[in-house]
This record gives sequence, structure tokens and C-alpha cells, in this order.
Amino acid sequence: MIKSLAMIVALLLPLKALAEPYLLMAEEAGCVWCARWNAEIAPIYPKTAEGKTAPLQRYDLRRDTPDVDFDRPVRFTPTFILVRNGEELGRIEGYPGDDFFWAMLARMIEDAGIPLEQ
Repeated sequence: MIKSLAMIVALLLPLKALAEPYLLMAEEAGCVWCARWNAEIAPIYPKTAEGKTAPLQRYDLRRDTPDVDFDRPVRFTPTFILVRNGEELGRIEGYPGDDFFWAMLARMIEDAGIPLEQ
């Protein structure tokens, strides 16, 4: 019985992982604004409530095809897409600078109805 329960839990864990939101960053080589985001935000992002709520995943706009149902094509880098269950919940196109980025990200997470982890 315990072995069966453990097997059921093991099968359900990937489903929970699918439901977890993440922030998908579209980037490309030579993107000055990507480099600026990497210098100003990337080192602290995983330590923030936003980073814990929506961990960062990256993809190369010109080489990769993420398994996400985008609302519209991604054309600019960086573009930050809030994703859950393979669906786009919101996006920030471009990097508006440190202060605006955090405010826009917090609003996007809030609008998606996702509680911030502390």
C-alpha cells in the first residue's frame, strides 16, 4: 500500500512542476539590452520574491523554439514572458531599466493571480 502511494506521488510530482510559473527570457547574441539586464538584474533575480515565484528560463530567439503557446510572436530581445502550463500569461518587451522592470514584473505576476513567494 505504501509503495503504491509512493508511486502515485512520484507520478503526480511532474504535474505540479508543470503548473509552476516561470519567467521565460528571449535573448540573442549581441543584444545590448540583454547584456544590461544580465548586469543589473540577473545576479539578484533568483534571490527575490519574483525570482522565487517565477524562476528564470532563457532561450535564444534565433535558435530555440520553446514549447509555449505565445499570444503573439516574439520579435524583440529581451522579451520576458510569464508562463504557466505552457501558456503565456503576460510579457514585458524590452528592458526598461531597473526600476521599471521590477514594477512591471510585479504587476504582471499580480495580474496573473500568482501569489509572490517570500
